[in-house]
Amino acid sequence: MYIGKAAQLSGTTIKAIRHYEAIGLMPEPQRLGGYRVYTAQSVERLAFIKCAQQLGFKLKELQEILLGYEGGALPWERADRAIANKKHELVTQIATLQHMHTGLLTFEAQLKAAQGQCSVSMKAS
Repeated sequence: MYIGKAAQLSGTTIKAIRHYEAIGLMPEPQRLGGYRVYTAQSVERLAFIKCAQQLGFKLKELQEILLGYEGGALPWERADRAIANKKHELVTQIATLQHMHTGLLTFEAQLKAAQGQCSVSMKAS
């Protein structure tokens, strides 16, 4: 299939596919009369890349996962390790954000209390 069909089936864009090829995420496809020709495995790889990006993986991380993969089954063992690492990062980020949220609530309450004190002391003057 040609690049347009591969883009449509994988949910990516032609521009993204060309970029993935340029940075080594996708191998150079075979050509037929100057046109890029993609396989079902290419579409699977493109869909994997798109899904991983939507879940927070950076292209650099995907390059590490797909390093040396030229075809056949996707490197699921490497992907599993990367997913475990990403989940750990998210848990850490969530804890940090929850701590910040709690701090903001406390800070907000302190400001409201101080504001109330200012207006009370101004009225008493």
